[in-house]
Amino acid sequence: MKREKIQIGMIGMALIAALVFAFGACSSDLDVRHLGVTAVKKLYNPHDDKALILKSTASMTFSWEPAYAEDGSGVLYEVVFDKMDGDFSNPLYVRPSGNNGSENEAVISHKELNRIAAMAGIEAAQQGTLKWTIFSSRGINPVKALEERTLTLIRLAGLANIPEQLYITGEATEVGDDLSKALMMKKVGDDEFEIYTQLEGGKSFRFVSAKTGTPLDFSVDGAKLVEGGTSSVSTTGIYKYRLDFSTGSFETKEVTKVVLFLNWAQREIELPYKGLGVWELTDYTITGLTGSDNSDDRYKFRMESSTVKTEWRSKSSNDSKPTGNASYYYMEERDNVTQWTNNEIWKTPATDGWSDKTYDFMFSLSTSGEYTHNLVIK
Repeated sequence: MKREKIQIGMIGMALIAALVFAFGACSSDLDVRHLGVTAVKKLYNPHDDKALILKSTASMTFSWEPAYAEDGSGVLYEVVFDKMDGDFSNPLYVRPSGNNGSENEAVISHKELNRIAAMAGIEAAQQGTLKWTIFSSRGINPVKALEERTLTLIRLAGLANIPEQLYITGEATEVGDDLSKALMMKKVGDDEFEIYTQLEGGKSFRFVSAKTGTPLDFSVDGAKLVEGGTSSVSTTGIYKYRLDFSTGSFETKEVTKVVLFLNWAQREIELPYKGLGVWELTDYTITGLTGSDNSDDRYKFRMESSTVKTEWRSKSSNDSKPTGNASYYYMEERDNVTQWTNNEIWKTPATDGWSDKTYDFMFSLSTSGEYTHNLVIK
């Protein structure tokens, strides 16, 4: 009897184990199957054989018919590009659709398309054709769309060699021609760099991709950014240079004045250039302000240049008193110069007025960090 009970117990345990195994296998299979998605059946935009002249400030919308997941949940999408002789098994470029891959469309800038074209070997300002399609998935096992389309592009007239970082060096610069001391430029876009710096008239400078070894050299020639060569300015001054490698273009202006602007009083306090992208005025006493001129705590900075007057205001979108965070003092440039504007900054302490106090003012467009400023009551 005892043996029989033991046999039944062993059989029962074997059955339980078998059921657990079967359920586990079934569950695993269901889990994998439920991660499946359908292929995108129809591509909407751009149409097949679309021809496009790329422009530096434009973009294109790619869109397609939604796919469906077996478990009814959301689908992730990727826009995939390849050369004309490719089959998308080892694609040239892959990027998620909008909203981190959850939307059945993607807005892709012409600059990004320009980089993709360069990957395909299409030269600057030349025409070439790519293929594109859509992959749908739940995060694994992507499924290729039933359609493929071609896209013919005329590339931007940019440079083939685009550096990850850029520096300025040469006799005309604030640090001289020692490459190891070259000034880093601020990266303000995928292929864009800028700097505010003093240059000495009649002497040469150049842009380089590194501070050591044998870097790539770049210069400005007429209205173009070119590889190799050197540049110069006719008069000594503080200059802004903004270089766009994707278009092979640049912008420059000579900065002639930076002032702290007291909003209500409309008083301008000029800050002299200290060096390395910093304007600074120390031990300055404000006098002669009364009433609202004295008690209104809002201020900003104004910049005069050879081309336009601009304002520098807080990057913060709301007008409020200081938060205690360094980011409150981060600045951005705006073209419209008006007295009453958003994104002004508030002095701190904010209740004791401006007049009869001594200040240190600092306005920094140094490329080592955020554009920022400081105002210290002494």
